[in-house]
Amino acid sequence: MKLIVGLGNPDKKYENTFHNLGFMSVEKTALSLGVEFNKTKCKALIAETKIGNEKILLAKPQTYMNLSGESIGELLSYFKIDQKDLIVIYDDYDLPMGSLRIRENGSAGTHNGMRNIVKILGNGEFARIRIGFKPKVLTQVPLLDMVLSGIKPEDKPIFDKMTTLAGDAGVDFAKGMTVQQIMQKYNTNAE
Repeated sequence: MKLIVGLGNPDKKYENTFHNLGFMSVEKTALSLGVEFNKTKCKALIAETKIGNEKILLAKPQTYMNLSGESIGELLSYFKIDQKDLIVIYDDYDLPMGSLRIRENGSAGTHNGMRNIVKILGNGEFARIRIGFKPKVLTQVPLLDMVLSGIKPEDKPIFDKMTTLAGDAGVDFAKGMTVQQIMQKYNTNAE
């Protein structure tokens, strides 16, 4: 069984924010796989499908970003999923806008949602897809305000492209492509 998680915040007011790039991406994965988020389990909206004999679970934790690990920990435990079969998609201010970085494992960096996941799971030994949103021209806006701010209309095409690529990477993970292969196919630099 594989688990593909997109991180975000559940309230409607957060829909078009940087912190919801994970939700946007996993929704595109679900669309490509022909499934809908129509169940609630382990503090997450979930969608389920099968590819061959493998069950695929997509999740959008409803705990708010900073407690994402609570939902992911419960999902892994309840469905008896190994961490090697988990991939998490999320926004990352440490990467330039327009970058997509996929890794087999790593630290949480400055991302509070990832810090919570690493804390709950006890390690960073799971794959992740990071969507960069650091602007080319830095502002004095505090990071907390930045992650919860709306994506500007002029930047929307960049993030549509990045969330589509991240969603496609999720599909390839579901279909059994290795993280190394996904890295080679999707890792991009800012344009």
